[in-house]
Amino acid sequence: MTPLHSQIIGSGSPLVILHGFLGMGDNWKTLALKFADQGYQVHLVDQRNHGRSFHDAQFTYNLLSEDLRHYCIHHALQRVVLIGHSMGGKTAMTFATQNPHLCAKLVVADIGPKAYPQHHQFILKGLSELDNTQLTSRKQAEEILTTYVPEPGVRQFLLKNLYWVASGQLGLRVNVPALSTHAEQIGQALKEEARFDGPTLFLKGAHSGYIEATDLWLMQHHFPMATLQQIERAGHWLHAENPEDFLAAVSAFLAA
Repeated sequence: MTPLHSQIIGSGSPLVILHGFLGMGDNWKTLALKFADQGYQVHLVDQRNHGRSFHDAQFTYNLLSEDLRHYCIHHALQRVVLIGHSMGGKTAMTFATQNPHLCAKLVVADIGPKAYPQHHQFILKGLSELDNTQLTSRKQAEEILTTYVPEPGVRQFLLKNLYWVASGQLGLRVNVPALSTHAEQIGQALKEEARFDGPTLFLKGAHSGYIEATDLWLMQHHFPMATLQQIERAGHWLHAENPEDFLAAVSAFLAA
């Protein structure tokens, strides 16, 4: 099996970071350097159909969890600290409950174990148009995407997926057809019987609606040691919008 692509930064105890939907490990590089300074070997992993990792027609959280298990075997990683944001948080929860012997501590950023309705339709339509257009410039890609994604910050995040396929020809790193086909999987709830008894921290962006205070009971159903902490001055992309408080919260949890 082809291992997932990653950037590995630093040396020490293994810390694996899983990006969110339509992202890539490189989105986390600034924070990865901070964790490396604390004595961790940080693995910025691209999940399947994202970044520089392999493309595949299948896409489920069980498969994403299995991909990560193979990655840990390939790199001889044991007892990893696992941080996952949004979709990456769903993968992290699935992995920890299926492979508790491989997970020392779990951090889940702005996502819960509950089900979420599908809400990426317009973004995926925009990316599909990009995927089926002969793109020759970033400006051309942004003009097309603006029709579907009016928020400048979200557009810039998505446009990080552009790369030069050949001279004068841009393409997308994400596997748009596969992700569009399986879009309903993204918000899937954790299975009722899933359980991880290790230390677990859920982080919520103060301005995000992904996690509510009433979700704590479900978190603790699956993760009995779970605590929930709010990151102020941040929404769903809490690690990018308030990296200082995010780093402080995670660092305190890891040091405890």
